[in-house]
Amino acid sequence: MIKDVLTLSVVTLNSEWGEKEKNLNRIAGYIECAANRGSDMIVFPEMALTSYDDIASTPKEEKMQTRLAETIPGQATGIIEELARTYGIYVFMGMPELDQNDMQTVYNSVAVFSPEGLAGSYRKMHLPAPEPNWATRGDKPMMIDTPWGPVGISICYDSYCFPEMLRYYVAKGARLVINCTALAHCHGPNLGRASLEPNSYINGVFIASANLGGLDVDNYFWGGSSILGPSRKTWTPHYYAGMPFNAEGADEEAMYTATIDLALATRALAQYNPAVDGPDFRPDKYVEMYSELLNMPPFKK
Repeated sequence: MIKDVLTLSVVTLNSEWGEKEKNLNRIAGYIECAANRGSDMIVFPEMALTSYDDIASTPKEEKMQTRLAETIPGQATGIIEELARTYGIYVFMGMPELDQNDMQTVYNSVAVFSPEGLAGSYRKMHLPAPEPNWATRGDKPMMIDTPWGPVGISICYDSYCFPEMLRYYVAKGARLVINCTALAHCHGPNLGRASLEPNSYINGVFIASANLGGLDVDNYFWGGSSILGPSRKTWTPHYYAGMPFNAEGADEEAMYTATIDLALATRALAQYNPAVDGPDFRPDKYVEMYSELLNMPPFKK
């Protein structure tokens, strides 16, 4: 039987730009502490391993993200894999991933670990500026099977501007979606909260979001890592741990932990509605709509 109740940690991390070994050591420490507190999963921010900011004037081959990118599996993921096995914990860690088959290609990725070891990586499918300066878009969503059912994985822009990602995961059975993010002040005070909160209660799903916090090279990141999900109050999100991105003190480095009951995740739009003899979510019609768009510019190839 699928489990309902789990303990989950999310980390607001002020990663040091370009200091991979230091960041890896801190990530390892958080994993150990989360496991000691009974966490079944721990989520780190987007690009947690190296930090995020891009220096536009640096040629692509010399960029920090390019120089420090690693294949998955690789040295850094080997260390985290051993910790995941030792502590019996799921780990989601943002990092630049080097393509094993093309050493000129780098992805903005989340390395995913289970208690059995490395489970793979999710490569960010939607890249806002300035990420295309160094990263290549991924092409596939990723879910990982767990004792609590499938868990979906998104990165930042995927989560805030493309609700198709979360809807897809929910329709596939996910009651929990991971959001590894690097949301900064330059994105404004409303984007993250105004998308994650309604996406949670409209779809009846939990979202575990881990954000960078504090100053990077140029950007100041909001922090505001949180575990939010369905509330007993209609159309209202509940913060089980952490706080909204723009709350006072949200930028402080911290680990937030909560025990949540996924039985509260209704997966509302994907459930059978007897009034219409089917779910309210209608992918059969959306396929027709999107097929029409594929024959129109700018989507037509």
